[in-house]
Amino acid sequence: MTRDEIVRKKQEYLFNCVATYFKDPLVIDHAKGQYVWDSDGKQYLDFLGGIVTISVGHSNAKVTEKIKAQIDKVQHTSTLFITEALVSLAEKVASLGPGKLKKCYFTNSGTEANEVAVLTARMYTGNYEVLALRHGYSGHSHLTKSLTGLHTWRKAGVISCGIVHAPGPYCYRCPYGLTYPSCNLHCAKDIEDVIKTSTSGQIAGLLAETIQGLGGFIVPPPGYFKIVANIVRNYGGLFIADEVQTAWGRTGRKWWGIEHWEVEPDIITSAKSMANGVPIGLTLTRPEIADAYKGLTISTFGGNPVTCVAAKSTIDLIEEECLMDNAETVGNHFRAGLEVLRDKHQIIGDVRGMGLMQGIELVKDRKTKEPAPDLTNQLLERARAHGLLVGKGGLYANVIRMSPPLNISKGDVDAALGTLDKSLAEVATK
Repeated sequence: MTRDEIVRKKQEYLFNCVATYFKDPLVIDHAKGQYVWDSDGKQYLDFLGGIVTISVGHSNAKVTEKIKAQIDKVQHTSTLFITEALVSLAEKVASLGPGKLKKCYFTNSGTEANEVAVLTARMYTGNYEVLALRHGYSGHSHLTKSLTGLHTWRKAGVISCGIVHAPGPYCYRCPYGLTYPSCNLHCAKDIEDVIKTSTSGQIAGLLAETIQGLGGFIVPPPGYFKIVANIVRNYGGLFIADEVQTAWGRTGRKWWGIEHWEVEPDIITSAKSMANGVPIGLTLTRPEIADAYKGLTISTFGGNPVTCVAAKSTIDLIEEECLMDNAETVGNHFRAGLEVLRDKHQIIGDVRGMGLMQGIELVKDRKTKEPAPDLTNQLLERARAHGLLVGKGGLYANVIRMSPPLNISKGDVDAALGTLDKSLAEVATK
């Protein structure tokens, strides 16, 4: 098909809610490593990575070769049967799980992983109410939309029965008007007041992204999760760490983002970069919590042998090539470059992130911090014109999100920084 035919058929045959970037939609034809090419043959440096999903580069042969071999062996079974691929992945994940988290439930997405986590927490604790954080994103099912704390993603008559939202740890726009560290982590301690005033006092748990992804790469301050986890457990609940975007070395040095806060969660959920773009979801917990799930369940596609092979190959590759260390080293280089851009361009109000998960928040005025969504859209367009793909997010749609593959080089980062510098200058002079 021609590019125009593809765009026309998307509009004709897909739901309008399936959003795309850019005024003139980008049609991707193929990809390799850190690059993608559109249907006209133009090359782009991919610093979005399928929304924090491409962990070891597009079409990495060390992963795709094993996928192809598994397809030729057996492509599908369902969870009613057991395969070597399924148990091998489960064993690998268990070996990397923090503390006593050893039992897995595989699904097809982060949405499903979060569903399983909440249902399991309710059955284990015997409690129903669940806490979530403002600015968080949990998925697109009925339950996970209810958990989400961003109005744009809560349409279709969501009924938040049993879900209570607490203010999130958004230091740049502190909901209490305080400043870290003099705030004494008031946002974390306020979780207790939320439980006391907005729940029955007995909760099933709290589900929180380690770093809020769609919310704009919001990074909680040091010490935040230790306080929160203790409060949640004191009221009968489980602490569920949503690692859909932050796991598998993305934050640098460690397998799980939550490890940077020195907290062992009761349940971890993950997806996205776990299989380098092949659809998968993971719910990981302690055996006694997993065993509390009552009744029979099946998953037609969860634990699919091809998907399991893709995930284990991806995790093995991250381990063998020390990509967690690369994420920290190159991520620090990236962060330093972004801070230079902040000093140079007044429309950058904040730079934040961890490892190879970095964001910049754009504002019209640094003093008022007025969000600049229009400038954000312009920056996306200018970066695309210069061959760089980045993403956006945040409650005000004014945060540029960047999550390149974990095997990206400093040279690639320098190229991206140069393009951002040029694009920021073009946006600011309009």
